[in-house]
Amino acid sequence: MRLRGNNPFASVVGQVPVLLLVLGLLSAVEAAKVNKHKPWIETTYHGIVTENDDKVLLDPPLIALDKDAPLRYAESFEVTLTKEGEICGFRIHGQNVPFEAVVLDKSTGEGVIRAKDKLDCELQKEHTFTIQAYDCGEGPDGANMKKSHKATVHIQVNDINEYSPVFKEKSYKATVIEGKTYDSILKVEAVDADCSFQFSQICNYEIVTPDVPFTVDKDGYIKNTEKLNYGKERMYKLTVTAYDCGKNRASEDVLVKISVKPTCKPGWQGFNKRIEYEPGTGSLALFPSMHLETCDEPITSIQASIELETNHIGKGCDRDTYSEKSLHKLCGASSGTVELLPAPSSSANWTVGLPTDNGHDSDQVFEFNGTQAIKVPEGVASTSLKEPFTISVWMRHGPGAHEKETILCNSDKTDMNRHHYSLYVHNCRLILLLRQEPSEAENYKPAEFHWKLDQVCDKEWHHYVLNVEFPTVSLFVDGTTFEPFLVTEDYPLHASKIDTQLTIGGCWQENSGHDNDTEAVSEPAPGGNARMAQFFRGNLAGLMIRSGKLENKKVIDCLYTCKEGLDVQLPEEVASAVKVEFNPNQSSLTVEGDDIDAFDKVMQHISYLNSRQFPTPGIRHLRVSTTVKCFNEETCVSVPDAEGYVMVLQPEEPKISLSGIDHFARGATEFESQEGVTLFPELRIVSTITREVEADAEPEAVEGAEDDPTVQETVVSEEIMHNLDTCEVTAVGDELDGEHESLEMDLAQLQQRGLEMSSSNLGLVITGVNTMANYEQVLHLIRYKNWHTEALFDRKFKLVCSELNGRYISNDFKVEVNVIHTANPMEHANNAMVQPNFINPIHHSSVDLSGHNLVNAHQASVVPSAATIVIVVCVSFLVFMIVLGVFRIRAAHQRTMRDTESGKENEMDWDDSALTITVNPMETYEDQHSSEEEEEEEEESEDGEEEDDITSAESESSEDEDGAEPEDQQAASRQQQLEWDDSTLTY
Repeated sequence: MRLRGNNPFASVVGQVPVLLLVLGLLSAVEAAKVNKHKPWIETTYHGIVTENDDKVLLDPPLIALDKDAPLRYAESFEVTLTKEGEICGFRIHGQNVPFEAVVLDKSTGEGVIRAKDKLDCELQKEHTFTIQAYDCGEGPDGANMKKSHKATVHIQVNDINEYSPVFKEKSYKATVIEGKTYDSILKVEAVDADCSFQFSQICNYEIVTPDVPFTVDKDGYIKNTEKLNYGKERMYKLTVTAYDCGKNRASEDVLVKISVKPTCKPGWQGFNKRIEYEPGTGSLALFPSMHLETCDEPITSIQASIELETNHIGKGCDRDTYSEKSLHKLCGASSGTVELLPAPSSSANWTVGLPTDNGHDSDQVFEFNGTQAIKVPEGVASTSLKEPFTISVWMRHGPGAHEKETILCNSDKTDMNRHHYSLYVHNCRLILLLRQEPSEAENYKPAEFHWKLDQVCDKEWHHYVLNVEFPTVSLFVDGTTFEPFLVTEDYPLHASKIDTQLTIGGCWQENSGHDNDTEAVSEPAPGGNARMAQFFRGNLAGLMIRSGKLENKKVIDCLYTCKEGLDVQLPEEVASAVKVEFNPNQSSLTVEGDDIDAFDKVMQHISYLNSRQFPTPGIRHLRVSTTVKCFNEETCVSVPDAEGYVMVLQPEEPKISLSGIDHFARGATEFESQEGVTLFPELRIVSTITREVEADAEPEAVEGAEDDPTVQETVVSEEIMHNLDTCEVTAVGDELDGEHESLEMDLAQLQQRGLEMSSSNLGLVITGVNTMANYEQVLHLIRYKNWHTEALFDRKFKLVCSELNGRYISNDFKVEVNVIHTANPMEHANNAMVQPNFINPIHHSSVDLSGHNLVNAHQASVVPSAATIVIVVCVSFLVFMIVLGVFRIRAAHQRTMRDTESGKENEMDWDDSALTITVNPMETYEDQHSSEEEEEEEEESEDGEEEDDITSAESESSEDEDGAEPEDQQAASRQQQLEWDDSTLTY
């Protein structure tokens, strides 16, 4: 029995009599009731549940009805005495059903279905089972309980996007052929473990790797976006990812490797594009592993052209950078060559204002920009050329304006405008103007010779040699002969006494009144205004003129020949199967043959050679052009050009060192003698290079030394031999005065060694390419002479030697020569009067090394005759004392020797048994005085006598006097005393 109402139970207890009456009535009615009806539920239910959630949403809701349920007749109070009509629960039928049904309200029959555990859509998307409702039965013990029919329940599990796409393969590989475009190279595929269609579908693929020529579509197909090249990339590695329709990215990206397989392309294989050349290593094979691939095409002939580009090196290639005059001599040209464009120096300074290439690694060239010209000083070259003669020049010229551009011009200096001879360029033509000098026969003679040449305007370096043997003129361009296509005639010049002016880069001519805005040289001249005209635009180098001599073809070829080029040593087995041809300067060669194997062997033996000891560093581009012929011309292969470069490394820079005696003194008579004074008697020329080598290590420490940062490299100096081309001796301070001094040497010795000498008031310059040993011998012969040494105390000179036209320069070796002035014998009665020339009065703090102050002091002194007698007596006494002191010193020395033999060595005693004592005029007076005091102290210790005013010079002078030598012999003896005799000196 259940009591239900709004009032509390306590109030019911308060109305006990009433309740007892009601209970009695109810008991009577209850006895008459029974559980007649079954609960009722729907026949089918459909539910939805989200995975990872337990609440099921049913349609229709789960409600069980029972007709046995009592009517509700009171709103605020109801008493149910029986359980009929109440729903006590729901029962689910099925195996492993992960759901349970729960009654929420027994009286209304409302219930819910919920999951026992978390559901997984990926394991089971739908669940179907049956359910029954049952009431509470009859009586307190629930007897006669009724069940409803079984209803079917369908529950669908909804998915959430909990999984990311996963690729089926760990990596993908594919191979493609270069040069082909594919619609599909391969397919990548990813799957998603989510159960729903939305979250389990892959909606997009993406290539993560940037800048690759591939793309992928939404189905995973990868294709290339451009034709692939095996030479550019042999394998591509791509990273690909996938996205599902819920925008979840794959948990791990996948690696895709696409290999590019080369198609059979005809061409050279095994070609190294960069080839490094170490100077001094001889020939270097350019293509040691190269071979020609023809893709099995039947070939009838092969022709290959190998070109070495050296136009940017020097004057078209690497050549010796000696002066042009030296090069002519090296090539065997006879003497008499005059260099008109020498490198700027103290003796040749007319090219100082011209712009140059500012480089010493290769040839020095001069630039003419159309506003500059130079005048050659008078006396450098003969202005009137005698036949035959030769003009040679290196020139680089482009297609200039349609005006005359003068290379070399000899014209009237004043008054008139006549051009005696000139070499100029006009409209890509090289023209030589040669006007004959006045003669008795006033007939037409050839005056202008014209050559039309492509080389004049191609902006490349070319070597031009004009051999003039009137009336014929021969032109050699890069060693090839060209005949003039046009020769014009003219009358000889009229006789005149006007001087001529030799110019380069323009022509000196009388100003006709028209201004030239571009002229760079303007100079007034007697008789009117003169100016430069017909300026040259381009580069010139090595302009030479030789009067009276004719160059032969052998010399011309030698001047043009390069020191670098291509070379090939043909193997004997293929020499007959392949034909090889070179161009004149060996910058290109052609190989022809029909056997591929023999052709490959020849190509592998082609080498680069640079015979210079110090080559010009830099890049030389290399190109191989190949043409093949096949049996079937339509399908014949085409071989592309192979390009690379030779890198000539920087050579080790030599350090030229000059050493020897840099300070000495000679008597004035030697300077005035016929032989003079040798400036560099013991000069030594040494050239060294420094190399970095790894320091020697112990054998057990060698292993792993490469990884040890503490391993240091040692710099090693190595002596090398090479040539010199210039040595210059210049006077330091005042210039040489030709009236009383000069630098001379034996010209026969110079000519014997093929050297030349030029002298000026600055000094002398020795030029010519020769060994360092020969230069050493020649420099030993340089003598300095001075005829007036009265006022000369010292003279300083500087020696500098160089190699390769100033590319490598030695140190400045400076020599100071002191003049020792001796007394005139006619002015003194005896040698005692000469003594003041070697010492100073006691009040002087120092003495000049050359003795000049002493000479002046002596010349100003006058000694009376009585004083002379007194001085002689005093000197005689001093001589006696000196002899006695020397005797005592020798006795002490003998005692010292005995003590040494017995083991008692005294370090303060001098062993002067083999010592010759002479006066050194290079020492200061203080040094002499201190040494004298030490000798006097030694004498004091032996005999107890004190001699404070005696010097070694006085002693020797007195001894000479006692010896009664003739006065001329005395003067020579005093001069010999000015040098140390160390031949018997022991240290």
